[in-house]
Parts: sequence; structure tokens; C-alpha cells
Amino acid sequence: MFQSLRNSNSSKFQLSEFILMGFPGIHEWQHWLSLPLALIYLLALGANILILITINQENTLHQPMYYFLCVLAVVDMGLATTVMPKTLAILWFNAKAISLPECFSQMYVIHCFVGMESGIFLCMAIDRYVAICQPLRYPSIITESFVVKATVLMVLRNSLLTIPVPVLAAQRYYCSQNQIEHCLCSNLGVTSLSCDDRTINSMYQLLLAWTLMGSDLGMIILSYALILQSVLRLNSAEATSKALSTCTSHLILILFFYTTVVVISITHSAAMTVPLFPVLLNVLHNVIPPALNPMVYALKNKELRQGLGKVLRLGIKNS
Repeated sequence: MFQSLRNSNSSKFQLSEFILMGFPGIHEWQHWLSLPLALIYLLALGANILILITINQENTLHQPMYYFLCVLAVVDMGLATTVMPKTLAILWFNAKAISLPECFSQMYVIHCFVGMESGIFLCMAIDRYVAICQPLRYPSIITESFVVKATVLMVLRNSLLTIPVPVLAAQRYYCSQNQIEHCLCSNLGVTSLSCDDRTINSMYQLLLAWTLMGSDLGMIILSYALILQSVLRLNSAEATSKALSTCTSHLILILFFYTTVVVISITHSAAMTVPLFPVLLNVLHNVIPPALNPMVYALKNKELRQGLGKVLRLGIKNS
């Protein structure tokens, strides 16, 4: 699709590839970052695969909350794998060239996965709201069918609404400059190289952020406000503590995810003075949450922690 768009503008298109320069300002020693990044990436893959195996093997974890966690694990692995192999290729093999169709495809997939992660956090917030505020209706509302429908809805929402991002980027006129001071094809980083007006790209990026993540975050905040209101009405301190403990891991991950997104957006305005920080933060945002999410859930969730222990012990015995 992106190739045909490029060909349609062949009278103006002069570039056949972009050059991803890596981390700005530290090109001479940026290869030293490859080891911690590779370790975090392997940790993200290993931890999420272990989560999937554990939930699959433990019958006690066959519940909607853990099914959403499985979807989150798949999304996390997809997001990290979209970014890290190319980043490590740049750092290890100096493989900086990336074709325009490949660049626009990476841009699209990153937007899809980030939107999916935000959407799954919303689904998990709804799950916790119904479990705490409507406990008697929980089995009839949050069913396996609900999980499937919510997941399909999020896939369709993010795959369709993010299509204009790479399509609009592919329609820009890239006349000469092709070096991107980044490790990945971000929308703003790529379109900043265009020689024509990119206002529509910036406007749609802003609209997409408010439509997807803004609405997700607003509904998550509303869900937890209602949860807090319901919990404060409980007479038992033990019941209050138990209700809040089921939400702790979810809240930690939500705060980390959305805080990082906000910081990345803010630091893009300072990219000219401190270019390294937003680029490094952008790369880390695509690999640290995938590594962090399963560890936080494993540490804060007793049932999952016990299931992981069983799987690990079984693996040791079999070996």
C-alpha cells in the first residue's frame, strides 16, 4: 500500500530510503547501549512468554482478568519486536538504512500496538470496576465472550484509526534530507524531513492521541473514581484493603504507561536543545513496559505468583 502511494507521487519523490542515525549526540559510543537494551528485550520476551504458559496451564487462572493479561502480553511482545530488532541492528551492524515502505509500515504497527495497549488497560479497568462495584453481576457481564468481543473491538479500532498516520506520511514530499535522528520511524521524526506542509500530519497525530488515548485515560480515571467511591463505603478495613490490592498492579502499570506518553510528548518540544532525551525515552517506552508489566503482575498478584511458581518448579523437574 505504501509502495503504491510512493509511486503515485513519483514525480516528486526523490528518496528511496531513510537513514536511522540512532541516538543523537552519542553516535560514537551508542553501541554500548546495545547490551542493556538487548537484555531488556530478552527479559520482555521471556517474562511475557512465561505469563502466557502459566495462564494456559493453570486452570485457576482461566478467568477474564487473566485473559486480558494474555492479550496484553501478546501486544507487549509485538510492540517490543517491532522496535528492538532494528534498533539493535543499528547499534551492532550499523544497518541504518530503511526503505520508505518499511519505515511507514513500522510507523503503522507501532501506533497500532501502543493504541492496543491503551485499549487493553481500559478493558482491564472495566473488569475491575464490575468486579468491585457490581460483584453479583460480574459472572454474567465479564464472560469469555466479553473478552473476545472487547479484544476484537480494540483490534479493529486501532488498526483502522491509525491507517491515516503512515498514509499521510507517505504522501509528503521528501526532497533531499533523509537522515532521521532516531532509532525508529516515528511520525513526527519522519515528517519533519518533508519539504512541504505537514500541518495535516501533526493535526491528525493530535486528534488520534485525544481520540484513542485521551478517551481511554478518561474512562480509566472514571472507572477508578467509581471503584474508590465504592470501596470507601465498605465498613470492613480488611475488605477495603483486599479490594484495593486487586487494583494496585493495574494502577502502577497505567501510571507508568500514560506518564511516559505525556513526558515523550512534552520532550518533543525540547528536541532541538536536548535531542537525546526524547529519542532514548521513546525507545525505552517501547521495551520497558513489556518487561515491566509481567513482573509487576507476578509480584502483586498472589494467584499468578503461585501459578508461576508451579510452572517454574515443573520446568526444573523436567530438566
